[in-house]
Amino acid sequence: MPIDPQNALLTVQAGLAQLSTLIVSYSFSAIGAVILLVVGYIIAGLAERSIFAGLGHIHGFDATLRHFFSKIVRYAILILVTIMVLGQFGVQTASIIAAIGAIGLAIGLALQGTLQNIAAGIMLLALRPFRIGESVEVGSIAGSIEEIGLFATKLRSADGVYILAPNSTLWNQPVRNFSRNGVRRSDIALSIGSWNDIDRAQKTLLAIAAAERRVKREPAPIAFVATLGESTVSIALRYWTSSADFFATQTDLTKRAKQEFDSEGISIPQPPPEAPQPEARRQ
Repeated sequence: MPIDPQNALLTVQAGLAQLSTLIVSYSFSAIGAVILLVVGYIIAGLAERSIFAGLGHIHGFDATLRHFFSKIVRYAILILVTIMVLGQFGVQTASIIAAIGAIGLAIGLALQGTLQNIAAGIMLLALRPFRIGESVEVGSIAGSIEEIGLFATKLRSADGVYILAPNSTLWNQPVRNFSRNGVRRSDIALSIGSWNDIDRAQKTLLAIAAAERRVKREPAPIAFVATLGESTVSIALRYWTSSADFFATQTDLTKRAKQEFDSEGISIPQPPPEAPQPEARRQ
């Protein structure tokens, strides 16, 4: 059957018109998508900087949390812009949102322990049970805080050992902070023979505390009888000092108390001599 040239021409013209319509339509969609991407990228950057600066005006707000929350806002805006751009080309965004939700749920289940550490890290940074440089004890973990991260906290033990503790471990247990209050109470006790003058021993300990500049005057130091033995009396000195001087003051006062007791003739009982060991039987 011969082809009618006029009908063929009309078909070609209709196809070209439809193609030009599609090109124009998708061109506008592409231009709109580019504009959305550029504007969304700019808005995401502005929002990130605004959140970071705004949180910086909150007294004591941690810099790590500022970075964390500002990045979350940035990426949330970028994800929203990406979904809007796909919608410009006729993509069903509802299915994309459902897929993102499913992927997020799967990642959350796979990283449950990690997310717990992140949540605990945010709480530690927000509530501040300890700060960098403070000496703490949490369960079996003890040391000086060196860095607080979103996943784990770095500590340095008293004997110089490096400790990396998960934040969830530190958050779920009571925290003993030895530095937070700035002052600490200390007791030193020495055993003396029961035949010694107890009042004289107490006055000697109080004189030692009064001569030490690191001992706080308020609350005032006190000396008292701590325990009684068969032939011994334990005399204790209780005083307050700054957290930074706690150990040095304790060791110095203990040494000075022994020296003053010796000079005052206050005797510290000696342990009983060991019983002689029986000679081994001759075979």
